[in-house]
Amino acid sequence: MLRQPILLLARSQGVKRLVSTMPVSSGIVTGYVPGETTETAVAATQGLVDDGLRVTLDYLGEDTTDVAQAEATVAAYKELLAELAARGLAPHAEVSVKLSAIGQSLPDNGHKVALENARDICRAARNAGTTVTLDMEDHTTTDSTLTILRELRKDFPETGAVLQAMLHRTEADCRALAYEGSRVRLCKGAYMEPADVAFQDRLDVDKAYVRCLKVLLGGQGYPMVATHDPRMVQIASSLASRFGRRPGTYEFQMLYGIRPEEQKRLAAAGESVRVYIPYGTEWYGYLMRRLAEKPQNLAFFVRSLVSKK
Repeated sequence: MLRQPILLLARSQGVKRLVSTMPVSSGIVTGYVPGETTETAVAATQGLVDDGLRVTLDYLGEDTTDVAQAEATVAAYKELLAELAARGLAPHAEVSVKLSAIGQSLPDNGHKVALENARDICRAARNAGTTVTLDMEDHTTTDSTLTILRELRKDFPETGAVLQAMLHRTEADCRALAYEGSRVRLCKGAYMEPADVAFQDRLDVDKAYVRCLKVLLGGQGYPMVATHDPRMVQIASSLASRFGRRPGTYEFQMLYGIRPEEQKRLAAAGESVRVYIPYGTEWYGYLMRRLAEKPQNLAFFVRSLVSKK
């Protein structure tokens, strides 16, 4: 019941200013975001890799309407990739990129700018010895994102896609992308979407997620199962076995700070597990989506706000 109100708060500039200027942030934010700099992100990556986990890193930011900011985001990714290569972490860590952070939302030529900036990041990732996955955002960007993905894959076929099971269209998108060499991350979806394009009931979203899992695990691509739901982890493992999938032909993905012991348990059991690390100063929208997924954290968050002077 709290999910939609929390997501509405995510759009409030007043709440954002309040939260962003208070050190509250330290209490709950650092549980989900290890820091604001490349150095802190790389340090978190090293710790996870040492634990036998893989990583994907997201430099936070979205809905950029300023060309200079889009270029700054590209530069941040290139700095990160260079540092991962220098530390020998690139074989274990890739990057996740939101196209709206690199130009997709620009009023003029946004699609073209985002494509060219994404190419620049993909080139830097290949030179570093790793890959890029294009994050998926709200449903209004899906067609543009998948079009850019197709263009990128002409030169960088290793580029990963993300699909959100809550959208009605996603099972068909899974079928279109379940081909050999295609890396596809399947998540449930974290955006507030209208009923005409997305399932609203949690059970319906779960059923859609399982249908999509069957398509991806039964296909020829490389599925990336993004879930913290114990039932979905178990179902995915059972489906992988049914379809003759060996460990290493798919992977589980979980967010930084969520179920860390389960991440280690799966890795110790021989599964490939990748942890999604967000970092940077633009953590507000990301935090609010995490709160919407787990509203019981909201009480702690509010108490932290009230207690800070």
